Amino acid sequence: MAIDYEKIMKLESGPWTVSYTDRETMLYALGLGMGLDPLNADELPFVYENGLKVLPSQATVVAWDNELLAKSGVNFIMVVHGEERLTVHAPLPYEGTIECKGKVTGCFDKGEGKGAIILADTEIRDKATGQLLVTLGMTIFARGDGGFGGPAGGGPAPHVLPERDFDKSVAYRTLESQALIYRLSGDRNPLHADPNFAQMAGFPRPILHGLCTYGNACRAVVEAYCDFDPTKVVEFNARFSTPVFPGETLETQMWRDGNVVSFRTRVVERDVVAINNGKAVIKD
Repeated sequence: MAIDYEKIMKLESGPWTVSYTDRETMLYALGLGMGLDPLNADELPFVYENGLKVLPSQATVVAWDNELLAKSGVNFIMVVHGEERLTVHAPLPYEGTIECKGKVTGCFDKGEGKGAIILADTEIRDKATGQLLVTLGMTIFARGDGGFGGPAGGGPAPHVLPERDFDKSVAYRTLESQALIYRLSGDRNPLHADPNFAQMAGFPRPILHGLCTYGNACRAVVEAYCDFDPTKVVEFNARFSTPVFPGETLETQMWRDGNVVSFRTRVVERDVVAINNGKAVIKD
């Protein structure tokens, strides 16, 4: 079924309401590997309800939505998550009730056999007050849906990393069970748990969620440049490059220029870049 450009550009989802507690907040941080050392006083506030802190990347799981893609008519098996963008308007609370609404904001035809690019945004608001908390932006590469006659082009231009040596790096080794923990925050795609399904998709074993690697990079920036204060992050944008296997080590390399932290995340064991063209904006 080919993409109908006029139809897809009118697609919306929601509003839908999500309630979550401190349990979901702590589970998300554990899914990123935080708290592995229970005596780490800097990470303990992310996994313990006494003074609980929230990573801004948690917004990607509390507002999890497959409805837009389900309505779009694309070949879901051929879909790849290309980019994730996050803008913080007000800090996400560690528990509460939020209202979310999504919409398609762009669709580009790369040509027959070359796929399509779909852009979508999700707004997260406090249910009680209506205050806008976070805006999420997502770029989807629909590899099997090019040639539908839509406009040429693509998504936002990637952030260019500095050419000098990186200023700081932080490395975390993921657990062999990392994907099995992380999927409990919402994305239960069997690609991340079922070895047989992973092999059918062309992988030797289940892969780590791209958004888990994304959250891991956010964790690194919060450690390196925010003194473990997640409320300092205003924007967090990145492009996905290579899948990660649970158990591999993720090294996030960072450059700071004023309030902008550029970053990329490398898989140490294979010397490949998993996340590229990263841009975080932090408060002074």
